[in-house]
Amino acid sequence: MAVKTVIRQVNEHVGEQVVIGSWLNNKRSSGKIQFLQLRDGTGYIQAVVVKNEVSEETWNKAKSLTQESSIYVTGVIREEPRSKSGYEMTVTDIEIIQLTENYPITPKEHGVDFLMDHRHLWLRSSKQRAIMVIRAEIIRAVQEFFDQNGFTLVDPPILTPTSAEGTTNLFHTKYFEEDAYLTQSGQLYMEAAAMALGKVYSFGPTFRAEKSKTRRHLIEFWMIEPEMAFTDHEESLKVQENFITHVVQSVLKNCRAELEAVGRDVSKLEGIQAPFPRITYDEAIEYLHTQGFDIPWGEDFGAPHETAIAERYDKPVFITHYPAGIKAFYMKPDPNRPEVVLCADMIAPEGYGEIIGGSQRIDDPELMEERFKEHNLSPETYQWYLDLRKYGSVPHSGFGLGLERTVAWICGLDHVRETIPFPRMLYRLYP
Repeated sequence: MAVKTVIRQVNEHVGEQVVIGSWLNNKRSSGKIQFLQLRDGTGYIQAVVVKNEVSEETWNKAKSLTQESSIYVTGVIREEPRSKSGYEMTVTDIEIIQLTENYPITPKEHGVDFLMDHRHLWLRSSKQRAIMVIRAEIIRAVQEFFDQNGFTLVDPPILTPTSAEGTTNLFHTKYFEEDAYLTQSGQLYMEAAAMALGKVYSFGPTFRAEKSKTRRHLIEFWMIEPEMAFTDHEESLKVQENFITHVVQSVLKNCRAELEAVGRDVSKLEGIQAPFPRITYDEAIEYLHTQGFDIPWGEDFGAPHETAIAERYDKPVFITHYPAGIKAFYMKPDPNRPEVVLCADMIAPEGYGEIIGGSQRIDDPELMEERFKEHNLSPETYQWYLDLRKYGSVPHSGFGLGLERTVAWICGLDHVRETIPFPRMLYRLYP
């Protein structure tokens, strides 16, 4: 009796007859042989139908199959060195579940808008599947790193009464009779959790209502946000570079086939090992001036600036000590130079921009109250956040990593729209 299995596990069934539930990815014929390219979500395999070795009914079923038809295929697994997977299937029987008609995404070229309108089907393509597998591996490696390093996963709220960095770019809604916003960051809540649990991290969706159409921006995206009590800025940077090293090396170890499927030059990733280079904001400004950029001190960096800086390095680079005026209200000033803060942005190589932003947080309640006034933040709304400084304040630091930008960099993609199953962009809410 045939054993039901999946393509990823056919290596366990060489010489055995198995049944695989699959879709027809493609097919070709050569006289009395039909070659069925099957996929089942776990991988791909070629199933060979030989006319003289199957019933006429099975042969005709194979001939009738159309792209993306769903089938149960019964056959014997054998080793095949010429196959990418190393295995092939010799078909003995086919059960048709559904024959498709006029599948929209054919092997020909399609425009991006067409593919995005059919995102629910585009996900079935080999490249898009590979991206989703790599994304899943990144998520697994993220959780593994924090679990192995003494962090506790904490889930912050998605509906919040205020914002982490001002309400300008947030989605507003009503929480019964109160104003509420979709979260742009779980960070403030993670600071509270760190005061209870020491080292914590959150992993969840965040939302930005920026009307941006760049290849780096999504409206809805996922953030990983660790927060660490009794941790200064320098210690936080070491956690960040070890974290990124772990994630990249895990993908290299576990997703070689998928990296190949997306056309990634893995040599660009193999050298990603801590420590990472660091430059200050002042040094970055000086360098940009030598490259012809007319950017004054005190202005934030845009994509062209970050790309120019990153091109000097073959691994991520930290830009540290930004001016306080262009950073969030909660960042701790440098005691030796209060006009800059103890912060860093990690810029990915190859033009992928900022993937991590982090800082040491203000732990002095009086300074935090001053920041509330400077930024016109309501003392009542933020009272709970001030309480964290009033009752057992400690030095603490944290950072946030954008998952989709990280996926784009590791996969070598041109646009973040392919890094999430159903991207939400400025003019796209379907499907």
